[in-house]
Amino acid sequence: MNKITLVFLIVCTQTIFGYAKITETEKLAATCKVWGFLKYYHPAVASGKINWDEKLFEVLPKIEKAQTKEEFSATIEKWIESLGEVSANTPAAPDSKTDYFYKNLNLEWTQKGKLFTKSLSQKLKFITENRFQGVNHFVNQEGKNVRLQFVNEPVYADFKWTDKNLRLLALFRFWNYTEYFFPYKYVMDQNWDEALTEILPHIEAPASEKEFLLAMREISIKLNDTHAGTISPDMVKYLGGEKYTAFTPKFIDDKAVIVAVANDSLAKIDDLRIGDIITKVDGRTVEQQLAELSKYTQGSNKAAATQVGGFIMFTGNTDDLEIEFIRDNTASVKKIHRYPNEKIKRSPPKKTAKWEILADNIGYVRMSKVSKEEVATMMEELKRTQAIIFEARSRPAYTDFLVSEYLNPERRPILTLLQQDLSYPGRYYFRNDMEECGKSNPDYYKGKVIVLVGSGTHSFGEQTVMSLQTAPNVTVVGTQTSGSDGPNYEFNIINGFDSSFTSMGVFYPNKKETQRIGIVPDIKVIPTILGAQKGKDEVLDRALLFVKTGK
Repeated sequence: MNKITLVFLIVCTQTIFGYAKITETEKLAATCKVWGFLKYYHPAVASGKINWDEKLFEVLPKIEKAQTKEEFSATIEKWIESLGEVSANTPAAPDSKTDYFYKNLNLEWTQKGKLFTKSLSQKLKFITENRFQGVNHFVNQEGKNVRLQFVNEPVYADFKWTDKNLRLLALFRFWNYTEYFFPYKYVMDQNWDEALTEILPHIEAPASEKEFLLAMREISIKLNDTHAGTISPDMVKYLGGEKYTAFTPKFIDDKAVIVAVANDSLAKIDDLRIGDIITKVDGRTVEQQLAELSKYTQGSNKAAATQVGGFIMFTGNTDDLEIEFIRDNTASVKKIHRYPNEKIKRSPPKKTAKWEILADNIGYVRMSKVSKEEVATMMEELKRTQAIIFEARSRPAYTDFLVSEYLNPERRPILTLLQQDLSYPGRYYFRNDMEECGKSNPDYYKGKVIVLVGSGTHSFGEQTVMSLQTAPNVTVVGTQTSGSDGPNYEFNIINGFDSSFTSMGVFYPNKKETQRIGIVPDIKVIPTILGAQKGKDEVLDRALLFVKTGK
């Protein structure tokens, strides 16, 4: 091969690779990111002067025609130029008195994007450095407690899943809501950019309504947040179903133990008994079922996700399902019934006291039942007990601050909140007004304070436990909590699709995290199948043992 031929081949190769074709997914992922960035950073867009959805619909056909990095970047540059010139508007320097949080802020893609030319990256950098500083048209923090709100988003009442533009808009909106305003993006299992690339093909060209709907569900589950989950009326028929079994299972060691039945008559029809251990559902093990459902079951941790997955596992649209179960050490297989919800007449719950004094002078308080007006009376009756056990495994009433006044000798900090900095979307800051509880009270309760927790200790329940933890002599007993501590913000993505996520970060005063981790028990209790079969409350039993022995 002579030198001329070799040089020619090298030049051709460089040209081919220099103008290599790019995939539809790569183009749409980059478009999603640029569209969201401009929505919150570009002055003309963020101020609401432009119909930004329509601009997306206009550029999508042009993006589809782009075959190379250069063509794609040129299209995006023209799009940006059509918005008008961005004036120099250098934002104020960071406030030295503000504790900023940068773990969620990621604009490196604007400079390192695979599809971006140097010219496009420079434009994006200039917009970042001269970003919009007014009141954003699409997001604010107005209202009670200065909470996040997405506003001025067209609903598209005529939304149909067959409309590609609206499918992409729905995904682009949700992805960017999370990118810039979800405080716990930094602790998600999967990189958020990778999640976009993975889901896009199922949104861009789904083979069916089911594929599209479940993709919308799946992208929300990737937030690893018990508060986060997109739902739509049509999604239910593909996600579980509208018929239910007449029992309540508890999941232990990848098995489902029946711990309650809706009523005796329905239980007798299928010969269901408390203590039956279900090992398979429709031929697949409980562990396999939970694994298959995991990408559709919301939860900050496995314990929380199992609660949701366990519910879906037994639902369906058919009248029956097959289970394999163990009773008296004998495995059996049989069909059991499902019913529409309205046909399951549930037995009323057993009446229990709001608070009581157990054996050995131990107080026991069901936090879900005590009203604010009853706190003073309750604490007066319990003040001479050797210990008070606070039941916080289900959602408590709003009494935590009042109760804490009786448990603390002085005011104590509970938590600090992490909030979005709308002047720099993606950046957050810790609020200065730290949450506190308690009051100056020399006659505070001096016995042991025990708090019971579990996967049902969720959101406000976790905050309640944090307030009780300020007591001088407190011990938390139980299992991992929900790990989703903070206000739940519910919002509409597009007509028919409602979603939510935790909208503020919650940390202990020393900045110790709670998201996904939950409230860590001082004494961890591992429930057993035998305990569930015998109807034992192993968490309460362990707490009572601790009161008596100190161990």
